[in-house]
Amino acid sequence: MRRFLLRIRPHCRALGVAMFALHCHCAAAGEATIVPADLPAVGRIDERFQSFNVEMVEVTGGPFWKPYAADSVASRAGTAQSPASGSADEKTDTKADLVSTRSPIDLENPLLRKFASALAPAYLRVSGTFANSIFFAGPNGAPSHVPAGYKGVLTSRRWRDVIDFSNAIDAPIVTSFAISPGTRDATGLWKPDQAREMISATREAVGHIAAVEFMNEPDLPAIGGAPAGYDVDAFAADFSVFHAFMKQAAPNVVILGPGTIGRSSEDARLFLAAAPRIDAVSYHYYGALSERCAGGQTADAALSEGWLSRTGRTFAFYRALRDRAAPGKPIWLTETAEAACGGDRWSSTFLDTFRYLDQFGRLAKAGVQIVMHNTLVGSDYGLLEEGTFRPRPDYWAALLWRQWMGPVVLDAGVRIRRGLHVYAHCQRHVPGGVVLLVINNDPQNEHQLVLSVASVRFTLDAASLQDTAVRLNGAVLAANDVDRLPQLAGVPANAGSLKFAPATITFVVISGAGNRSCTGRPAP
Repeated sequence: MRRFLLRIRPHCRALGVAMFALHCHCAAAGEATIVPADLPAVGRIDERFQSFNVEMVEVTGGPFWKPYAADSVASRAGTAQSPASGSADEKTDTKADLVSTRSPIDLENPLLRKFASALAPAYLRVSGTFANSIFFAGPNGAPSHVPAGYKGVLTSRRWRDVIDFSNAIDAPIVTSFAISPGTRDATGLWKPDQAREMISATREAVGHIAAVEFMNEPDLPAIGGAPAGYDVDAFAADFSVFHAFMKQAAPNVVILGPGTIGRSSEDARLFLAAAPRIDAVSYHYYGALSERCAGGQTADAALSEGWLSRTGRTFAFYRALRDRAAPGKPIWLTETAEAACGGDRWSSTFLDTFRYLDQFGRLAKAGVQIVMHNTLVGSDYGLLEEGTFRPRPDYWAALLWRQWMGPVVLDAGVRIRRGLHVYAHCQRHVPGGVVLLVINNDPQNEHQLVLSVASVRFTLDAASLQDTAVRLNGAVLAANDVDRLPQLAGVPANAGSLKFAPATITFVVISGAGNRSCTGRPAP
């Protein structure tokens, strides 16, 4: 039987690894040796693991987080600096500048569809705070004014645009329903009338709602437009009505819950209220509030172990609740980004790409089935720039993940440490192939691995950490490269020691690994 071989060693060993020693270089002290053929499978993620949000307010038009002044980022692009540089004097936006009113996003734009399709298959989540208070106008046309108890209107035309976009890019819809005072009966209990209208309209337009949360973030009811005094008991009563309605109106739609964002005792109570009636656990995660919302996160922490590991601690909270009250149910992270309130000034730069891919690697290995980035387009945390739809660094990272990382998760066997975060998956669509995601989050020092076989490297870096342009194997990626990206040549690497430069992210592709966990055949 094949043995998994992974060891930290100061020199080549003749005994026990003689065949490998014939074609490897001696490993330096502290290097980890990986034999890709022997990496064991530790899990499997959904084919649509990497997914994204389009906020409901982007669909209807309305107030959303205003991007930071363009010149504050542009002035940094292409200049050499540390992660923290340029941040001390940037808090110049006033409260009036936190949001701006947007027109509805053009979901028919061919460029937007092209870029979104390149990340498919995925899920398209259309929700957010505004969805809690939206009135669905239905086939009778938009009312002349926003009905009492709501804060905005979703026309049937705009919802058809969502459905057409979803169908065009192979991204079934995940959504939530209005829960504001306008949806209530005389006793204050939620009524499913609006939800029924949306489901009926979706069915008539040949749309596909794959999953629903009852509401967006029930742990923030006041911010989210819920009735005054809304609490866990009210949520539990509403969720019971919601569950009964969904099982009657759309029994094949996955019911998600609770969709909370925190880790408090209140979040635990909300979880326990929803747990008996959910098909999958859903939660939201932001590592911090952005500068807009008086967050204290600074760019110099963006590569730290403390920052990158935060996502795991929040997941552990919800996994423990799942194991206690909903054992065996899959876990979905239905909203996440660098920071809440539109992201920080560096979330649209290469600096955030480390968090973006490290979060994927960690959560895939931990067993999370779906991760939905907020947003596809919008404010500073969008994968694509508003207006132009120009890809940002996180988009290119997403595209490479989609290109290489298959649903079978392997154990790379390398302990996470500063400068060496290593994640392994079976290669997408290549039987037996293995891909390593190697993140060097050390901005000063090179780190190394020893690989037993030849490979092909695809390395992301930038001229500076807060650059908005990202390079792949030294060449700047541009928007017109999307169609050609899968054909871009990698850099061949022989078996032996592989060096990873400071502040780089590398996909190491080993198509000839011959890993049996990646072929569908059991190991002998």
